[in-house]
Amino acid sequence: MRHRSKLPRALRGLMGEANIRCARGDKEDAILMCMEIIRQAPVAYEPFSTLAMIYEDQGDMEKALQFGLIAAHLNPSDWEEWVKLADMSLEQDNIKQAIICYTKVIKYDPSNVQYLWERSSLYEQVGEHKQSTNCLYYYYYALVKFCGIVLKRQEKEEMQTQTETEVVIPDDVPVDIRVKMMVCLIHQHVIKPLDVTEPGGVGRFVFGRGRGFYEEGEYKSALPLLSTLVCSERYNLAVVWLRHAECLKALGHLEVAVKSYSKVVEMAPLHLDACLALSTLQQQLGRPNMALEALEPMYDTETLAQDSSAAQQELKLLLHRSTLLHAQGRTVDYIDTVFTMLSMLLKTEIVDQEAAYLDVTGKTSVLSRDDWWKLLLRCLAVLCEVKHFAEAELLADSTLEYYSFYDDRVKRKELEYLSLSAAFLDRNFRKAYDYIRLMLMDNVDRTQLWNVFNQVTLHSQDARHHRFCLRLMLKHPHNHALYLLNGHTSLVSGTFKHALGQYMQAFRNQPDHPLHSLVVGLTFFHMACQRFVMKRHPLIVQGFSFLWHYVDLRGHCQESLYNIGRALHQLGLSHLAIHYYEKALTLPPLKLEGIDDDQVDLRREIAYNLSLIYQSSGNKEMARHVIYTLLYCLTQ
Repeated sequence: MRHRSKLPRALRGLMGEANIRCARGDKEDAILMCMEIIRQAPVAYEPFSTLAMIYEDQGDMEKALQFGLIAAHLNPSDWEEWVKLADMSLEQDNIKQAIICYTKVIKYDPSNVQYLWERSSLYEQVGEHKQSTNCLYYYYYALVKFCGIVLKRQEKEEMQTQTETEVVIPDDVPVDIRVKMMVCLIHQHVIKPLDVTEPGGVGRFVFGRGRGFYEEGEYKSALPLLSTLVCSERYNLAVVWLRHAECLKALGHLEVAVKSYSKVVEMAPLHLDACLALSTLQQQLGRPNMALEALEPMYDTETLAQDSSAAQQELKLLLHRSTLLHAQGRTVDYIDTVFTMLSMLLKTEIVDQEAAYLDVTGKTSVLSRDDWWKLLLRCLAVLCEVKHFAEAELLADSTLEYYSFYDDRVKRKELEYLSLSAAFLDRNFRKAYDYIRLMLMDNVDRTQLWNVFNQVTLHSQDARHHRFCLRLMLKHPHNHALYLLNGHTSLVSGTFKHALGQYMQAFRNQPDHPLHSLVVGLTFFHMACQRFVMKRHPLIVQGFSFLWHYVDLRGHCQESLYNIGRALHQLGLSHLAIHYYEKALTLPPLKLEGIDDDQVDLRREIAYNLSLIYQSSGNKEMARHVIYTLLYCLTQ
């Protein structure tokens, strides 16, 4: 069909030149020429069509589609172009645009049943069921017209008075047609007249009737027919056994249904639905071990790597198996099964992680991304419950390398926290330090991170954190946590004056915080206890000044009085230390939420220090009395 051009004669030469430039590969000049033609003749379709072709060659499918649509609207009778645009729309997941394109195709080629069917299917995908039904009407109308069938409409009165009482099927009608006729009658609930014998011993006839009864919920009528077939030699097939098992299950005959499902699995070991149904029935009948036997892996590793359909089936089976194992409390087997599932998601030999993600998406699409995430979190929780911290650490680290999770910022952050926790619980403090260091560099003001940092450095016995804290102080000179940590580092290394300077910075920022007064006071005591020191007495006075300020802030409790006694004990003022130790013994430990009383109870430390004082003075009986009295109190 020759389409009439709306391009002025004066511009046809320029259009031809643009097409020549496009063919030679000079795309930029061709685009400029087409734009000039559009400016002068905006209703001509040729430049838009050429632009669509250029952008399609360049891989810009979105622009190609837009220019192609403009060209098609300017030249709507070219139905082949509409078909091409519909395909491009579907490639871009633009179903509504594809429906519009197919509508244009049907308008100019209404007898083409292929596009009627395509449009009906698309309407069904977007939930437009009424439109889909209307499309099917035109589809079947076109088919009937093509076949040359003429249907004569009866008069309304005649239709109301007539009723079909029987259906006679000639003997020469093929068996397949007879079977379909029987199924249609069953779906119309015409059941009683079908009590006829099988013509010529054709098993398909019986199976068709049995399947029709099953689909209509007439299990009692379907079961005898299917039982006849499974007992025959010719039709003793897996599909017949499957229908037989489903009928038995629907009627509540679970024991017999198990035997039928077992027969299906024996004849078709790769039939996933039969394996799952058999496992479910065995579990309902109280046979957990046999339920798990029905869910043994179906494929080898090589097949799973090459066949995405096999991988999807294996994942469904493993998911069901993991659910059963978790319900039965078989934790080790559950972990092994989930590891197998996760390895299918994470294991790849492709260097490009984005390409790897796209490669495994088809194989692992049985579970959504969120379902995989929930499975991973549940597996990590189970690993920690059974104290398999090394496996939890390995799993968390491996998952961090998976493109789909790493690309999601929220999931990546949570995985980093999980990896940190797993490394800490596995006592891999070097790796835990690497994680917490990076987290602190991103969020230096978060108190919880500093608490974890303290725990990691406390157990790691590694001096790397000293330099890290000093470098971080240069970037964040007013960070409160860094004052204390650098002060602690200096105090431990014996540079008391530097420690005092750091602690005083913290004290000036928060003078009402008890910890700051405590550490400043203790630093003064350490300085006073040095062998060569000038003005020892003023240092002790200043130390007690801060320590009593600490007591005022904390109140008279077991902890504050113990610290006073401990300071006096360190200075050698034993008679005063005994007084505060004994006062502390009379007070109960503090009640702190989330911490056991035994963790904050200082009575053991107090009794031990008292016994040391009495022992050093030669009063061993009193030292023994203090220890025994405390043991008696703790056992009550």
